Amino acid sequence: MVHGKTALSNQSSASRPFSRTLIMTAVEAEREAVLRGLNGAAGFDVRLAGVGPIAAAANTAAILTDGPPPIPAWDLVISAGIGGGFTGAAEIGSVVMATMIIAADLGAESQEGFLSLEELGFGSSRIAAEATLTERWAKAAAAVGIPVCTAPILTLSTVTGSEATANLLSQRVPGAAAEAMEGYGVAMAAHNLQLPVLEIRAISNTVGPRQRELWKIKDALLALEQACSLLPEVLH
Repeated sequence: MVHGKTALSNQSSASRPFSRTLIMTAVEAEREAVLRGLNGAAGFDVRLAGVGPIAAAANTAAILTDGPPPIPAWDLVISAGIGGGFTGAAEIGSVVMATMIIAADLGAESQEGFLSLEELGFGSSRIAAEATLTERWAKAAAAVGIPVCTAPILTLSTVTGSEATANLLSQRVPGAAAEAMEGYGVAMAAHNLQLPVLEIRAISNTVGPRQRELWKIKDALLALEQACSLLPEVLH
């Protein structure tokens, strides 16, 4: 169980206009889905983060700090892509929008079990998503019939491949609805520059035993596209 609930957060105002939004995806297929959804809308730049939290943090930070002052020249950062959904929380083809972005395997093992960064006294493994924007986006998605929930999304360096690990993660972070590999890295880069962050995951598979033949990647990419088509309305 994670006992420390303190999360890193950034000051932001969801009522202000967001003229420049950086969206980071892990791979090109996700980037293309996001671009299809945006359909040429102004004010968005969709870039590749790479796979995993380390690549995501490094590449996002490099983009955010590239260019002449003032730095950063961005108003909002979004981690977007497909991911796994926890049984009973997020079904295949649905969308999860993060309330909290959590580095779920950042910590230490002990005789008593997993120790989070908070329990070790080394900081926080949690970054809060911008709450007002998350709720606004989720309501817009629900209004057009996209199955959506708002919940914690886990970032892992190793994707879950067993029922035992899925159960441990559910116990460690009650209420978690999805897992992916880049969110915390993107969020940390944004947090260090005091930028608000969002994370969205369209669900392609169930968290648990790895059954690649059952994954619905095309369905998830379509859900991602549909959800991102709402962003110009939600942000502007």
